[in-house]
Amino acid sequence: MSAQTLDTPTGAPTKVLAPIAWKYPIVYSVLALIALIFFGIIGRAGETTFRIASSGDFFAIPDLVIPSKVAGLVLSLVLVAMAAVAVWFAVGRRHLDSWFPMTFGVVFVLAFLAWAGGGSGGVIPMTTLLAGALALSVPLIFGAMCGLIGERSGIINIAIEGQLLAGAFLAAVVASVVKNPYAGLIAAPIAGALVAVVLTFFAVKYWVNQIIIGVVLNVLVVGLTSFLYSTVLTENPELWNARQKLPNLPIPLLSDIPILGRVLFDQNILVYIMYVVVIALQIFVFRSKWGLRMRAVGEHPKAADTVGIKVNYTRVRNTIMAGAIAGLGGAFFTIGSGLAFGKEMSAGQGYIALAAMILGKWNPKGALFAALLFGFSKSLGNTLQSIGTPVPNELLLMLPYIVTILAVAGFVGRVRPPAAEGVPYVKS
Repeated sequence: MSAQTLDTPTGAPTKVLAPIAWKYPIVYSVLALIALIFFGIIGRAGETTFRIASSGDFFAIPDLVIPSKVAGLVLSLVLVAMAAVAVWFAVGRRHLDSWFPMTFGVVFVLAFLAWAGGGSGGVIPMTTLLAGALALSVPLIFGAMCGLIGERSGIINIAIEGQLLAGAFLAAVVASVVKNPYAGLIAAPIAGALVAVVLTFFAVKYWVNQIIIGVVLNVLVVGLTSFLYSTVLTENPELWNARQKLPNLPIPLLSDIPILGRVLFDQNILVYIMYVVVIALQIFVFRSKWGLRMRAVGEHPKAADTVGIKVNYTRVRNTIMAGAIAGLGGAFFTIGSGLAFGKEMSAGQGYIALAAMILGKWNPKGALFAALLFGFSKSLGNTLQSIGTPVPNELLLMLPYIVTILAVAGFVGRVRPPAAEGVPYVKS
């Protein structure tokens, strides 16, 4: 229980309770009420089929067929109970652990899927839905890790969008010319790093406003890649822009596990690199000398300088490394997905990656879950379009961006970025 101790005029201490935080209980209550009315009381007749297993799994799991309206009502009542728990904890001025909103979100999504699949007897392919969510999250995760390293070092990196696009472009071109997608995998981080070099050159050497230079770099990369696409790539696509795809590398035994096997362990090398990057950053940012110096430079560069840390060198080095990570994320648009390069194919993913980083509170693990949330929302929209639901297609296309706005505005709360981010360091 949060409280402050004050002295009264008589000298006796008294406790003043902190105000009740109603924000999250209200959000939970509104969502539970929406679910109860639309998914439960109104509901949709018919049955919804959840397809859990797929061919090739260790063992067969039968489809789960449930009555849509009953399932929606039961799950909605669970949400109402959870909202009541949130109110109870708020009144008691107690804090709910992170598992609570995650569980609430999962139950809400299941209630929505039960409702969406009703009426027409829709089949929800869970493995496809989750595999699509992971695939759509890969560029976001790489981009969020890029922004995290930059901002932890004190450099605001709005240019993630441009770094993703540059990585996608160079990966496609090099892979097409060499006829080998792994060559594109090597080229992609170079493209992202080159954009980061320009960013750090103006931000560190000339103290240009980092937000402005980031936006300018995004426009520059979009214009340059669009020009080269129109004048070079389209003239001879077989040479410069032929499709090259990284092959899947299923991990024996693990890839045969139902649902999670195909989702996590039957992927190409770029996804496995993503696993390594996230795990490594989660460890090194908080448990290594490199991470300690990076955080010191981002929080209090003058203090870091006094103990011998080269502030601007650290910022430049880390931001260029972060740009290389973003370049890898861009490679997923082309060689990771087996697609040719297209104009502006990053489609704002760099900005959503920034939102994921903020929602994750500059923590690799938090940014990972936030990026997965955004990827899942887009995959959910694609899945619902394929099975046919009463939700308008326009709303389904807007779903990822709606989730982004609601998540950052409604759930991120008050967060404190690194204290010295965006502030040039001038050695006195």
